[in-house]
Amino acid sequence: MARTFQLNIITPDKDFFNEAVEMVVVRTVEGDMGILGNHEPVVAPLSIGSIRVRKKDGEEFTEASCSGGFINITEDKVDIVTDSAEWADEIDLERAQTALERAKERFNSRNDSIDVMRAKLSLTRAMNRINVASSKNYHDRS
Repeated sequence: MARTFQLNIITPDKDFFNEAVEMVVVRTVEGDMGILGNHEPVVAPLSIGSIRVRKKDGEEFTEASCSGGFINITEDKVDIVTDSAEWADEIDLERAQTALERAKERFNSRNDSIDVMRAKLSLTRAMNRINVASSKNYHDRS
């Protein structure tokens, strides 16, 4: 059995997750990173992507969307600070689809009043939420 560590996922609204886990996989700005217990200390910025959590050996991963942020890894604890996180089964797919269409329209309009970078980030966040919600890799968190 692999060594567990404490995983804390914090958003401005709440402590999203705070439990012992065996593994977590996140998307950093340099690519995906898998973390196990006794990991080398690291601080890294996160990209928009998913957070995949496995609590016990042999258990399926639970997946959440992440809007970016940063991760701080120590030997026995991992802290993730993000503006927003949602478990796959909590994402309102219809709302995410509407946000995607709105972001596409904004991004494609390319008029002077549109902040292109902001429109691109909105588009990426909406696509990420849809991908996570549509993923076959999530299971009940019970």
